[in-house]
Amino acid sequence: MAAHYAISPAEDDAVIRQRLLTRTTTTRGEPPLKKLIKKFTALAGEIDKEDSKYSECEKLYKSFLQELATFELPLLKTKAVVDANRREQESFKELHVELNQQISQAQRDIEDLKIQLEEAKIERQHKEECEKIRRQIAAQSPRLITQKQLNDLEKDLVQLEAESYAAARTIDLRKKQFGVLLHVVDDLQTTLDEEQKNPVDFEAADLVSPADESSNAAEPMSIN
Repeated sequence: MAAHYAISPAEDDAVIRQRLLTRTTTTRGEPPLKKLIKKFTALAGEIDKEDSKYSECEKLYKSFLQELATFELPLLKTKAVVDANRREQESFKELHVELNQQISQAQRDIEDLKIQLEEAKIERQHKEECEKIRRQIAAQSPRLITQKQLNDLEKDLVQLEAESYAAARTIDLRKKQFGVLLHVVDDLQTTLDEEQKNPVDFEAADLVSPADESSNAAEPMSIN
């Protein structure tokens, strides 16, 4: 809600300035400076008269001094207030400088703390990574057990290689035996074919004496 004033702030400043110059504390009554000038004018006018009276001049003089003292007292108070204000202003300036220095120092401290915070974050990240690696290492089997497993695997590998070599040799031998068997079967098939073509010759051959047959018989082939 806007404030409503009888006079504007600029007019109020002008009134305050005028009161300070004339030492008028209120808007009523005659300004002290004007009253002092009247007292001085009355004294000077009485002195300048040809028929001036000493008692009247003395009376006006005392009245002028009284008015002057009355006018001087607020001046002294104002001077004291001005001096106090000046000292306070200097104090405020020093305080302002000190506050600016403290603000600058606080800003530098904040920047340093930001850097420290980033370094702390990086250090914490490194610690977390190290802890993760440590847990992974701890989850692995001990070295002795791992070495024993490797030795067992090497033994199994050697055994498998030996079995594979023996199996290869057995397969090669079986191939050779199978080849011989096929050759014998082929010879038998050829003989049977010839018997079917020339049965007479084979019948004559069957009439050969047992001695000749035993002497001419071939030894049976051994197949392992």
